[in-house]
Amino acid sequence: MKWMKFRIKTVVEAEDIIISELYDRGLEGAQIEDKVPLSPLEKEQMFVDILPESEENDGVAYLSFFVEEKEGGLLCSDGKETDRESVLERIEEALEDVRLFMDIGEGTVTVSETEDIDWINNWKQYFHQFYIDDLLVIPSWEEVKEEDRDKKILHIDPGTAFGTGMHETTRLCIRQIREHLTADTRLLDVGTGSGILSILALMYGAKYALGTDLDPCAVEAVAQNREANGICERDFDLLIGNIITDEEVQRRVGYECYDIVVANILADVLVPLTPVIVPCLKPGGIYITSGIIEGKEDLVARTCEEAGLSVLEVKALGEWRSVTAKKADAAGRA
Repeated sequence: MKWMKFRIKTVVEAEDIIISELYDRGLEGAQIEDKVPLSPLEKEQMFVDILPESEENDGVAYLSFFVEEKEGGLLCSDGKETDRESVLERIEEALEDVRLFMDIGEGTVTVSETEDIDWINNWKQYFHQFYIDDLLVIPSWEEVKEEDRDKKILHIDPGTAFGTGMHETTRLCIRQIREHLTADTRLLDVGTGSGILSILALMYGAKYALGTDLDPCAVEAVAQNREANGICERDFDLLIGNIITDEEVQRRVGYECYDIVVANILADVLVPLTPVIVPCLKPGGIYITSGIIEGKEDLVARTCEEAGLSVLEVKALGEWRSVTAKKADAAGRA
């Protein structure tokens, strides 16, 4: 499939207005390129695993629209057939309308052709093998170097739904799991996603892992990553459902079954989740939380304490925080 790419050079302040004007003219799905840094809220909401290199914002923005090429012409997203000149005319008309009441910068348009836009495979140009301490994380299209063959290796590919382990929140969880893991550990991984944390726990010697997730896409993601890393299906189960509100999920997860519960989820989800998790922990069990943007760690720590847990430590990596807490043992000791 071939596409024609129309790329507009403008300014950041005009992005939304131009996109809206072009949407009304049958051009949808803008790709935005600018150097505006993500706000803490955007980072928390996006939970981005592969963060772009940070550059100083110069105010310039590029908006790209892709129009499918058909035999004899182009097909816009509104389903109407058209041609290159007509699309350019629509764009120029929209830019002139916006230019009447605000600065749009250069407002220039370049046109190019591109073959099959393969968004998933395009990750390959950004995602390469990397280390989390002494662990090597590597995608399927790269070779393990000779000097790395004796290392612990996690095989995982980036995808559209879940992360790869590159995000600071995941690293914080991995380090805490390794610190508290034993050969008898049974782990509950809430919001398992791609299953990274459960798979790594099993690779480092845990006895069993159960993951829960709201998204049915986790089933395929977990299956693929489990197979890629040689994890037996009987050692890593998965439940789809909301453990916070669904009593059937809570029943199937079980009570006082887990030595470690890990939840790499946003702070606002950890607040209602934590009281539900405490009964799942064995006496003396460890609760590892992450996904906490700087400034919300006190909220999570207070939530743990209100649920009857003792906070052991708060760890930081970049703008992210991890809170680790413990349930009292059978003798009531924290």
